Amino acid sequence: MTSSTAILKVKNLNVELGGEKVIANLSFEVEEGEILTILGPNGAGKTVLLRTLLGFLPYQGEILWQKKVKIGYLPQGLTQLKVKDLPLAVEEFFGLKGISRKETLEFLKLVGIEKKSFLKKRIGDLSTGQFQRMLVAWVLASKPEVLLFDEPTTGIDIGGEETIYSLLHRFWKRGNLTIMLVTHDLNIVYKYSSRVLCLSKKGIACSGQPKEILNPKLLEKIYGTEIKFYEHKAP
Repeated sequence: MTSSTAILKVKNLNVELGGEKVIANLSFEVEEGEILTILGPNGAGKTVLLRTLLGFLPYQGEILWQKKVKIGYLPQGLTQLKVKDLPLAVEEFFGLKGISRKETLEFLKLVGIEKKSFLKKRIGDLSTGQFQRMLVAWVLASKPEVLLFDEPTTGIDIGGEETIYSLLHRFWKRGNLTIMLVTHDLNIVYKYSSRVLCLSKKGIACSGQPKEILNPKLLEKIYGTEIKFYEHKAP
């Protein structure tokens, strides 16, 4: 699902926070319809990169989005525990975006939630899996052209992780979506990504197709330690 049209161009990006350079001279492009996964150890600047691309942080360099592109963003670490005290039902939560009850039900159904009674549940009372599914539906309900996900399966067990990534991949196949995804799961990367962007604390950056760059030698250079993984084999 890739094309020759760049939806994002980044040139010589530099980001400094608290006097420390987090991102140095980073350049890359994202094509329409790609699933670009951003890899790297904690502290390498993955979340900072997403927040900078969204205009939340100051930077030097160029960030050129395709004109009038609609972007959806699911930040890292947003769990039901952080909103447990908010007196918001699921329907009210979607209503904050001006999403109708009918549309809310439609998007919840897309992520496998079909009971109308779900609308009345408090978002803080949802299970981890329900909450993450609801968030995916909430982001998709804005009908974005680009989805930015920062570790969308944090706090979910392995079975749940596979389900969330499978959902994202299914939506990618259905529509003309471009996805930028931060994850630590190399096996998921190998299975779903069109291209990978690797960041490291030492300022090393590389990009390419997973089969070309996901090798132990490069990963050790990026992460600073030996990384074990297996290549996903298609059934």
